[in-house]
Amino acid sequence: MTWSALTVITPSFNQAQFIRRTIESVLSQGVTGLEYLVFDGGSNDGTADILQEYAGKLIAVIEPDAGQADAVNKGLARATGAVIGWLNSDDVYYPGACARALEVFERHPAVDVVYGEADHIDRDDRVIEPYYTEPFSYERLKDVCFLCQPAVFFRRSVVDRYGPLETGLRYCMDYEYWLRILAEQPPYFLHAKLAGSRLHAETKTLGSKEAVHREILEVLREKFGVPPSRWIHNLAHVIVRERGLTRDTPEQDRRFVAALVGVTEEAFEKYCGGVPPGERQTLEAWRHFAGDATRS
Repeated sequence: MTWSALTVITPSFNQAQFIRRTIESVLSQGVTGLEYLVFDGGSNDGTADILQEYAGKLIAVIEPDAGQADAVNKGLARATGAVIGWLNSDDVYYPGACARALEVFERHPAVDVVYGEADHIDRDDRVIEPYYTEPFSYERLKDVCFLCQPAVFFRRSVVDRYGPLETGLRYCMDYEYWLRILAEQPPYFLHAKLAGSRLHAETKTLGSKEAVHREILEVLREKFGVPPSRWIHNLAHVIVRERGLTRDTPEQDRRFVAALVGVTEEAFEKYCGGVPPGERQTLEAWRHFAGDATRS
């Protein structure tokens, strides 16, 4: 087997409107020894025609799969790169991103994972906001997923040691992977913008916020027994907002908080087996603030 310096894996399904920009962002990196693998689950929107245009510049495998994680895993199994990047078919690398990551691996042989800064971008590649990142702490990672998936690179040895993605997950397979592979050895935080993570109406995370948070809570409960309270509160806020409640006036704010109390208690019961004492005090304060709204 001939080993490459870098393998980039793109899972693809019906993203013809974006995938050309994704491909160009990879091929323009200027990395010697680049292996680019695209696994498409059988798109019917013209993606296959676009992939055919790049024959000889990338390896495209078009066949049914069991979802995004399965497609990435096919790439992990086939990858020959010493370093691996995973770029979804609607995201982009920024110029020089791969070279910056490879330089870190070369300078720091003990480093197995590198993550950098990133942006949320819109349909037209305009920056919406910086993606939230911060210096690494594993305890903090349990509370906040501050690694932006397209801005993460890891050595092939990580896959050999920890295995592939969890195919049973639909939304948070990347977060579960970071929690799995970073428990024993911290990654290198590269202070440079490496990627654009695209937000648009069709993305799974925007269209299924409650399902995303519930899957995260199931993962955290399985890994740690009791998930961090922060994720319980995140879920509760998502549910109340999706009920159409707002906080534009004092009365609306009271009703919002009243609903939040009940939803939060239900979530603590479901995922933690009850409300912790410190959290119960917080909920009582919220109930007092909401006043009569809790009985309306």
